[in-house]
Amino acid sequence: MAPTQKSVLSAVPTGLFIGGQWRAASGGATLDVHDPSTGRTIATVADASVADGDAALTAAVAAQAEWAATPPRDRSELLRSAFELLVERTEQFALLMTLEMGKPLAEARGEVAYGSEFFRWFAEEAVRIGGRYSTAPNGATRLMTMKQPVGPTLMITPWNFPLAMGTRKIGPAIAAGCTMVVKPAAETPLTMLALAGLLEEVGLPKGVLNVVTTSRSGEVMEPLIRDPRLRKLTFTGSTAVGQRLVEQSAEQLLRVSMELGGNAPFLVFEDADLDRAVDGAMLAKMRNIGEACTAANRFHVHESVAEAFAEKFAARMGALTLGKGTKKGVDVGPLITEKARTGVADLVEDAVAKGARPLTGGRAADGPGWFYEPTVLADVPADARMMREEIFGPVAPIATFATEEEAIRLANSTEYGLVAYVFTTDNARVFRVAEALEFGMVGINQGIVSNPAAPFGGVKHSGFGREGGFEGIEEYLETKYVGIAL
Repeated sequence: MAPTQKSVLSAVPTGLFIGGQWRAASGGATLDVHDPSTGRTIATVADASVADGDAALTAAVAAQAEWAATPPRDRSELLRSAFELLVERTEQFALLMTLEMGKPLAEARGEVAYGSEFFRWFAEEAVRIGGRYSTAPNGATRLMTMKQPVGPTLMITPWNFPLAMGTRKIGPAIAAGCTMVVKPAAETPLTMLALAGLLEEVGLPKGVLNVVTTSRSGEVMEPLIRDPRLRKLTFTGSTAVGQRLVEQSAEQLLRVSMELGGNAPFLVFEDADLDRAVDGAMLAKMRNIGEACTAANRFHVHESVAEAFAEKFAARMGALTLGKGTKKGVDVGPLITEKARTGVADLVEDAVAKGARPLTGGRAADGPGWFYEPTVLADVPADARMMREEIFGPVAPIATFATEEEAIRLANSTEYGLVAYVFTTDNARVFRVAEALEFGMVGINQGIVSNPAAPFGGVKHSGFGREGGFEGIEEYLETKYVGIAL
């Protein structure tokens, strides 16, 4: 039987998960969760206090030594079980994400497939944590290095991918032997609570994972970041918040991973396969309704093909169906909040006032919920705000370039450096441009770069550290050197 809204919501724990126990917030406060397609409250969860945050860290610290000593195979099998159960419950998790975040069901199912793969990938990495042994150059000493878990980790996750941004952090931490305190976004706490319940079900020991939901993130998280018992902080979110967290983390010299904002350029050269470029543009722009740090934020198209590209792209964007994500045939759901929709509308109004030409869309949709029409703007000037700021919505601004050098200059003219997309059939250009782009990830002739087997992360103001790939588990491991005299 297919899950229903009632059955899915009733199955989600609504308390804090601390030391293996579900409990109310210490002061009894609660936090409402809303459906962005209607604005209505769909659930109420515990709203943690500073004392609750401290209790969660205390539980993680208490569990750390025993968890670090757990055999790698045991950690691996636990992750594998979690992967299998998560896949089995795809429909339940997909519906839950659609209800609290707004993305269409088809896309939510895709997130379950993507997010669960981090558990499978790190299940395989857990048993491959290595070290090395060598002879010192003078022959008098033997050099041994070993990898050990960093220790208790604070994870702050965003609302746009409520499952995958959790599994991408939790997976390597479990594999490495680190305990955790997770603070999900106040807008979308339900998915993380359901995931905690699933991990409890497959046998994750008490205190290894602790989940704290709160509407007062700064107030509750800052004491934990400044607490000498914490050893690592990992955050996915805006650059502005990330900068504040890095400053706070300096007090205890924490190991820090930051996956921050983006301003992804999408380059279409004159020799590109335009149909393939448009397919890539749809993926790069409209994944997650454009509410993704990897979303193509600005389209730089060679002047000789710009008109043809814009026409094809606008036709595809204009054909998308807007609506509640649970309804059949819907392609585009609502933005997360009214504030988010207002921000997108302001960026479009600014661009149009400066000369941009709407080819499709360009306004907020009527009715309840926070919907904005899929939009393509041509002739967007360089001084338009959306060419510098992250749009985080279904809006695609198009500008032109004349030479390869100009395309690279335009792409790199941002403080962000998360991902860039390049469409060309010239193999030599692929290497020239990929090497010249100042971004942590580059997609060549494809609109999606995210892959659990690849290192995800950026440079410049897009942060530091990598999640996924062989590199992902290293973020949760310290290197210890042991010198042995003969």
